[in-house]
Amino acid sequence: MTRAESLITTVSTKGQVILPKAVRQRREWAAGTRLIVEETAEGVLLKQAPAFAPTDPSDVFGMLPFSGEPKTLDDMEDGLLAEARRRHDRD
Repeated sequence: MTRAESLITTVSTKGQVILPKAVRQRREWAAGTRLIVEETAEGVLLKQAPAFAPTDPSDVFGMLPFSGEPKTLDDMEDGLLAEARRRHDRD
């Protein structure tokens, strides 16, 4: 659909609007898709709502309890390599 093409829909008595099938398919908006509605100077803008609320790392840092010595970067890298080797050897 080019910018010049226009599709027309109707607002129901319940305030519902049916989005044309071509738009829903192109956007991959299946039934139940949550949309953000923004009023703009040009009209109304619909955007797909994110699956999860945005968070700041400081909001969630330290949420899981840990006891023991902190891991060094070398410890973490060794752990990643060991897991990669374990997965590679399994296949």
